[in-house]
Amino acid sequence: MTAQAALPRRAVAELVGTAALVTVVVGSGIRAAGLSPDPGTALLANSLASAIGLGLLIALLSPVSGAHLNPVVTLCTWWYEGRRGRTPGREALAYLAAQLTGAAAGAVLADVMFGRRPGVWSAHTRSEWHLLLGETVATAGLVLLITGLRRTGRARFAPVGVAAYIAAAIWFTSSGSFANPAATVGRSLSDSFTGIAPSSLGGFVAAQLVGGALGAGLSMLLYGRPRRRTAASVRPAERACRCGTLDLAS
Repeated sequence: MTAQAALPRRAVAELVGTAALVTVVVGSGIRAAGLSPDPGTALLANSLASAIGLGLLIALLSPVSGAHLNPVVTLCTWWYEGRRGRTPGREALAYLAAQLTGAAAGAVLADVMFGRRPGVWSAHTRSEWHLLLGETVATAGLVLLITGLRRTGRARFAPVGVAAYIAAAIWFTSSGSFANPAATVGRSLSDSFTGIAPSSLGGFVAAQLVGGALGAGLSMLLYGRPRRRTAASVRPAERACRCGTLDLAS
């Protein structure tokens, strides 16, 4: 793989990856709810499938697009890297559009695969303040984890680390750890176990953005501001795999 794939190829990778992620989350939720009347058992199955799918997608797509698969990750990358001219705004916009499109497609695909009518808005309201707090915590932790792995030279552990974090956060946060604005929008398009009502979208997305900002702030507090680096100072192996999920800070 070259140092960085062309923007159209990276955008396609983000679209396909986000679609696959939402398909896994929604599809496994439909399957789990259909097989078990116990919500705890269904959530366990859904969380395991979602975490495993996310880890595999990060490992597969990181060399192409960085496997952001999440607007919060893209915005944090743009904030860190854009100030140094390495992530132009147009690239961030292309990623965001691809992620939102992919999320909607993934939700529709999951419903169609299970013989359900696609594009039905979810009726699952999630608007209580404690759920928004849980979503803020979940997203802050995700950003802090991704940034911390990169800043401490352990970016290679991101597929396992991020997957493990999401599996845990689904259980330890009150919101179930959506932690992804694109996936949240996609999940509103499926009236299933993992859905969220459109009326709850604004609060959840706002909580995720606040959480992303908190995570970025905590990372700067713990690891300091990212240092400026010239092209000559970047190791060849690092150029060959500059992963967005792993590239929030250098």
